[in-house]
Amino acid sequence: MPAAADSDVIAAIRRLLREVAPQVLGVIVRRYRDFTACEDAVQEAFIAAAAQWPREGMPDNPRAWLTQVASRCITDQVRAEAARRLREALVVSLIPADEQIAHAADTDGATERDDTLDLLFMCCHRALSPASAIALTLRAVGGLTTTEIAKAFLVPEATMAQRISRAKQSIKSSDVPLQVPEDKERAQRLGSVLHVLYLIFNEGYTSSAGPDLQRTDLSNEAIRLTRAVHKLLPDDGEVAGLLALMLLTDARRPARTGPNGELIPLTEQDRGLWDQEAIAEGVALVTATLSKGSIGAYQLQAAVAAVHDEAARADDTDWPQILALYGLLKRMSDNPMVTLNHAIASAMVHGPAAGLELLKALDADERLAGHHRLDAVRAHFLELAGDTQAAIAHYRTAAGRTTSIPERNYLLTRAARLSDERG
Repeated sequence: MPAAADSDVIAAIRRLLREVAPQVLGVIVRRYRDFTACEDAVQEAFIAAAAQWPREGMPDNPRAWLTQVASRCITDQVRAEAARRLREALVVSLIPADEQIAHAADTDGATERDDTLDLLFMCCHRALSPASAIALTLRAVGGLTTTEIAKAFLVPEATMAQRISRAKQSIKSSDVPLQVPEDKERAQRLGSVLHVLYLIFNEGYTSSAGPDLQRTDLSNEAIRLTRAVHKLLPDDGEVAGLLALMLLTDARRPARTGPNGELIPLTEQDRGLWDQEAIAEGVALVTATLSKGSIGAYQLQAAVAAVHDEAARADDTDWPQILALYGLLKRMSDNPMVTLNHAIASAMVHGPAAGLELLKALDADERLAGHHRLDAVRAHFLELAGDTQAAIAHYRTAAGRTTSIPERNYLLTRAARLSDERG
């Protein structure tokens, strides 16, 4: 029993550390404005917490404890650096050493608060390209690994690691301070911020790797932060659209897995388990924003989600409307996943042969080369078309390419079922 209790305590500490990580980093970055040094200091504070708290218990205010330790770490770094520079300058300077060091270690004295949203906007820095800003923010705010971020961008892990490293260096060498932007600049960074929140939610809703299909800590945090942005900008259609999309998608979460964590596809889910309150809020949001004129990609995706959620049965889904919405999205975006979803909708309206034909354009798209979803969708189309042998082969190929255990098990189960039916 004590061992189990200790294990539960450690698991609770780890969950708490993941939850407060962006908040603590936001406080430290706002004070010291050196992203790499701040990230290192916060990491040291978390290592200290992981070693100390299981033995001595968690402090009354864990976030304040972590912030204080991280501040002490970075102050020590500043003092050490100041002392080094001072030794070099003393040959030609008469300024007292203590005065120099105290000045170098000074902070802005800002009041602590939940800085996650501020950190989100700070990381989407003017010196960075949108892709680099989004990658860095996913690392700092979302806590995603480099591998997970690379999967979201459909690029190799090494490429993403270099991109994140260059982003930190670009901020450090730029003449734009790492600080909370004013209203005008915040508006300029909004597109990147929304894309970050979208990707954090997606990773939480369908984890790219590991034993669990979903990471509710990520999806819940994405929804919380998007609500905060919506509160700041209540008249922005795309902010409302993104919040609606998250709510309408997350509403299905209770029905997506079985008792053993196995994946249950949309067509087989018990729709009575869907969160009707979230659906009602999401539908109201997307209905209101679509009526305002200008329509963006998040609003259209939310509209697709609403069509799915409003169907009482899978057979009642209005696929022609979904196909039309994805047609609009394709004209707005060069995203291969949009093209893939357009092919799925086309197959549901015009038959599997139409879907298979549309997949040919994606075969030459390097961003999807080797991606398991392309093989999984092709396998499904082939199954619908009656080409069982080819469907089995593509289900197995897709299973070998995914790093998500629930997705892999689902794909292998589909292949095995088809194999049994063939005899």
